Amino acid sequence: QVHLVESGGGLVQAGGSLRLSCAASGSIFSLNIMEWLRQVSGTQRELVARIFSDGRTNYLDSVKGRFTISRDNAKKTAYLQMNSLKPEDTAIYYCYANIGGSGYWGQGTQVTVSS
Repeated sequence: QVHLVESGGGLVQAGGSLRLSCAASGSIFSLNIMEWLRQVSGTQRELVARIFSDGRTNYLDSVKGRFTISRDNAKKTAYLQMNSLKPEDTAIYYCYANIGGSGYWGQGTQVTVSS
């Protein structure tokens, strides 16, 4: 069984930084795409950043230049470094991973940015 566990969320002032982590555990033979998505209550979940197994990345336009996604394949962990945070970044952040062709979600971690 595969589990994704996120950590690193919290409350920060505008302009501050947070680093989210997503650790995968269990029977993992092929860790493919890893993503960070976020959701504000009452709205659809949106893709914030994606990283492929070869290190290529994609970002939501509004976070380009502020957020950086990375991964450590040996540790089976993805990270999201968030700098210059804005109140509009406030959301629950979810980790998603494609492992062996199946999709898995983390439980989510709250990020709150105060103005």
